[in-house]
Amino acid sequence: MKVLVLHDAVAAGCRADEQDNIVQARAVADALRGQDLDAELMAFRPELDQVARALAAKRPDVVFNLVESCWGTGRLVHFAPSILDVLGLRYTGSGVYPLLATADKVRTKELLRQAGLPTPAWHTRRRLGRQHDPVKGPFLIKPVYEHGSVGLEDGSLVDVQNVRELSEALEKRVEATGLECFAEAYVEGREFNIAVLHAQGATRALPPAEMTFDGYAPGKPRILGYDAKWREDSFEYENTRRRFDFPPEDEGLLTKLRSLALACWLVFGLKGYARIDFRVDAKGAAWIIDVNPNPCIAPDAGLTAMAGRAGLSYPELVRRIVDAACEDPWNP
Repeated sequence: MKVLVLHDAVAAGCRADEQDNIVQARAVADALRGQDLDAELMAFRPELDQVARALAAKRPDVVFNLVESCWGTGRLVHFAPSILDVLGLRYTGSGVYPLLATADKVRTKELLRQAGLPTPAWHTRRRLGRQHDPVKGPFLIKPVYEHGSVGLEDGSLVDVQNVRELSEALEKRVEATGLECFAEAYVEGREFNIAVLHAQGATRALPPAEMTFDGYAPGKPRILGYDAKWREDSFEYENTRRRFDFPPEDEGLLTKLRSLALACWLVFGLKGYARIDFRVDAKGAAWIIDVNPNPCIAPDAGLTAMAGRAGLSYPELVRRIVDAACEDPWNP
């Protein structure tokens, strides 16, 4: 079997989260080669016509789609599967619609609310004050189109009393980041990740993980910001950890999180593999804060760790994702 590992066009000196994409691609290719598969890497460059011609010429049996951005923005992540669909090539993970819908975090939240799934209240700059959600209290200001905690830091958390204060806070974050932002009601409490994997004809939620914030001083935001994910010399990176062992009293909550993750799978038409992120408040209510189709699967990534807890080695995880793409009747 010939597998083409399609990844971002990574420039020298780029951010750590962008460099991670090529780390994933190389790890996936090595895992495939270790199973006697023919794996080749290819960058998804901005010259889309050239990319399409190269893909058509190579004609792989399956494309392992790791593309996270195009033209420097995650807003265009759906370009890769769009081209693959036009060319009639099989590929791993989710297709055009899930990637298009979830690239826009505001649209994601709208779809969650329409489906009756719990997500924190939010406000955008354009509709601020015209929604029924309250405009008072702590809000986390996030980029609309970027993932990987880009633009998320301690200064993203603000406490406001009215529309004017939230509007000013939004404008400041837009100026500071150069990115379009929205404000999401901050849920003080615990943070969980649930990965979902479709393999061997079945879709299942993998063992849940909780992100813990060890040694955080009172008042320091317990959020998984950019430093916690990518800056290895930071306090946040050193003290934000993932745990898998839970007391018996958490079982009801974990069952609820699995159920919500599988509901997201159906609502967004996800395929292959995904990760759903949650916050849980002091009353035990779960809130969906992000839906991630085709999340990071580097060897040290969360989904990889969850698969490991389920008994899957890294090569097994990669192979099952490829096999699921080949078995999908709706894949060309």
